[in-house]
Amino acid sequence: MAKILGIDYGKVITGLSITDNEQIFAFGLDAIPTKKLMNFLKSFLSHEKIDEIVIGLPKRLNNQKETLIETDIQIFINKFRIRYPHILIKRLDERFTSKMAFNTMIELGLKKKKEEKK
Repeated sequence: MAKILGIDYGKVITGLSITDNEQIFAFGLDAIPTKKLMNFLKSFLSHEKIDEIVIGLPKRLNNQKETLIETDIQIFINKFRIRYPHILIKRLDERFTSKMAFNTMIELGLKKKKEEKK
């Protein structure tokens, strides 16, 4: 089974994550300057089997997709599809994902870092 690549597209920095071979767990992979993202993917995809990428879908709370970054994401997706037409692209609503991750950490018993004294 091929891995899934997660892309958290940003204007300056883009975060990448990847699943294990069984697609059960996801791990942080890297943070890449967005202007170098396509070059990174060219190298990365030449040695890693990826059948699918998941890209965050930024929406407003009222369910509208018109966020400033969405135009840039669509440009990236179009370039990616031209270069890698065999890789499936899925979008994932990213509203509340930070809150969900925080709640999961609490449920797992992980403690919030104490503020460092300055």
